[in-house]
Amino acid sequence: MSASSARFLDQELIVRRISIVQGEHAVVAEPDVVISTVLGSCIAVCIQDSVARIGGMNHFLLGEPGENQQVSAQDLQRYGLHAMELLINAMMRMGAVRARLKAHLYGGANIIAGLGPIGTSNAEFARRFLQTEGIPVGHVDVGGTHARRVEFMAYAGKARSTAVKDAPPLLIPIVPAAALGGELELF
Repeated sequence: MSASSARFLDQELIVRRISIVQGEHAVVAEPDVVISTVLGSCIAVCIQDSVARIGGMNHFLLGEPGENQQVSAQDLQRYGLHAMELLINAMMRMGAVRARLKAHLYGGANIIAGLGPIGTSNAEFARRFLQTEGIPVGHVDVGGTHARRVEFMAYAGKARSTAVKDAPPLLIPIVPAAALGGELELF
C-alpha cells in the first residue's frame, strides 16, 4: 500500500476510497473505506445503521420534480426523492434495519446568486424527507456560498465536511514570440 492510497480520517486508516458524483450512491459495511463527494448546491445524505455497521451516501442535484413535471426514468437520478429511496433500499438489502437509521446532511450552498436559493430548497427537501421517514438527523452542514468536500466512514458513522476553496487560476503556458513565427509588436 502506497502512502498516497492510505489516508487518515479521525485517526483511522483508510485503505479504499469510493468517490461518488451527482446521481450516484454507495453503501459499504467495511471499516477501512471512506465514501467521498464534492458538493455545491447539491445535497449528500450520509446514513448509517450503527448496530449492523452499514452506511451509505448519496449525491443529488434537486429535491423533487415540480408539480405536473414529466420526468424520464433516466432523469430520476437527479432528484433526491429517488436518490433517498435508492440509498435506503440498498442499505436494507445489505442488512440495515430502517428503525436504526441515523443521518447526516451536507451541501445545499447557494453558490451562484443569479440562480436563486436552489441549495436552500435542496436542504429543505432533505430535512423534510428525513423527518417524514422518521430518520433522525445528527450533524448538519448546509447552506452558505462555498462548495464542500464530504468524507463518510460509513462503518463507523463518522463524517467530515471541509470547505473547498476557489479553484486555482488556470495556468496558461507562455509561448515565446519567436515560437509563434512572427514579430512581436508592443503597443
